[in-house]
Amino acid sequence: MKKVNIFLSITFVATWSIAFWLMGNGGYQNPLAQIVLMVCMIIPAISAILTSFITKENIKDLWIKPNFKNNKKFYLIAWFLPAILIVLGAGVYYLVFPSHFDLSMSTFIKLTQDQMVAMGQVAPSVEELRSLLIMQMIIAVLLAPILNFIACLGEELGWRGFLLPTLNEKYSYLKSTIKSGVIWGIWHAPMIAMGHNYGLGYFGAPWGGILAMIVFCVVVSAFLSYMTFKTKSCIPAVLSHGMINGFASFSTVFIAVPRVNPFIGPSPVGILGGVGFIVVGIICLIKINKMDKEMEEISI
Repeated sequence: MKKVNIFLSITFVATWSIAFWLMGNGGYQNPLAQIVLMVCMIIPAISAILTSFITKENIKDLWIKPNFKNNKKFYLIAWFLPAILIVLGAGVYYLVFPSHFDLSMSTFIKLTQDQMVAMGQVAPSVEELRSLLIMQMIIAVLLAPILNFIACLGEELGWRGFLLPTLNEKYSYLKSTIKSGVIWGIWHAPMIAMGHNYGLGYFGAPWGGILAMIVFCVVVSAFLSYMTFKTKSCIPAVLSHGMINGFASFSTVFIAVPRVNPFIGPSPVGILGGVGFIVVGIICLIKINKMDKEMEEISI
């Protein structure tokens, strides 16, 4: 499909060029790393808009209109369900590995203090840091979707606002969901190769992390795509994406050991930490497949 090829060409060339520049200039140790990653997140939206102009499509066809009326339940689900699934996954992980659980967050606090001292900063006391972490978690649940809205809109306008419905012009709901999820996962490859989410200290790095990220993106894409199809808007996906990004670290602050296997958890990108997303993703894939069957019955 011409539109898809143009969109993907712009998105991948621009994003990967920037990401590989960062990789060759210190990676995440580069002081500009966070700014560079923010730019990368906005590129899919820019690509979707540019593609619309290049192909002379109506930019109003992008699924960005909120369509809030009659879709309130999807907005509530989009806002709160990711946080619930992150807590659920962390709970499963710590039930399986109870020795890894530290309710006082002392291990994480000590690591934070050491990092601040190494950077020449004055580290707050244990109680001050604990109070700050608790406050950050509360703020994340209440405000993460808003605080991360612009950056996540940058991704979701491209992935769910443009790519998903464009693929759906040719493919079924299910195939469009899976294809967009795989593409979304592959797009993250340079970031994963720099150690994002999974680090680099594991056998088969970074390919194992890249593959795991693709699987994670397909699972999460099922959830985001289902809401997008039901509301004909990418905004619920933006809110969920913002919550995932803003609240995912919740599970790691209770770690009592210096190192864990990121492919297991407690982060949601691990198989135990992400068990809630896996279950919801499978349910959404089943529902999306049902949507295809309903469309087939209508067309008969």
